[in-house]
Amino acid sequence: MPHQIVEFTADKRFVRRARELKTIAAMVRLYCRGHGHQGRSALCAECAALLEYATRRLERCLFGDAKPTCTNCLVHCYSADRREQIRVVMKWAGPRMAWRHPILSFFHVFFDGRRPAPMLPAKPPKRPGG
Repeated sequence: MPHQIVEFTADKRFVRRARELKTIAAMVRLYCRGHGHQGRSALCAECAALLEYATRRLERCLFGDAKPTCTNCLVHCYSADRREQIRVVMKWAGPRMAWRHPILSFFHVFFDGRRPAPMLPAKPPKRPGG
């Protein structure tokens, strides 16, 4: 029976979002571990919920892979309390990322942080009488 060779390629459209998801997951893990939240598990319940929320927001982003950083974004999809939580996590974990995850940190600072906000997608015209 001949061996089949399957070639795997990365879909270039989603590389940025995948890297951003890795970065936010690393930041939340660093924060949770640094503040003694986790106990025996990888993340405490509060940090796991925050990561789940951030993942959901990232996957459902209106801009897709052209997504700017949340600070530069025209649409704030995070609720106010979650936005504050993620800001605190990033402020604490950001400087520590250079030591623990230097490659992710490099991409986050020099490539992901410099993306301008694209224009919002156009809304479909309203139907008359509807």
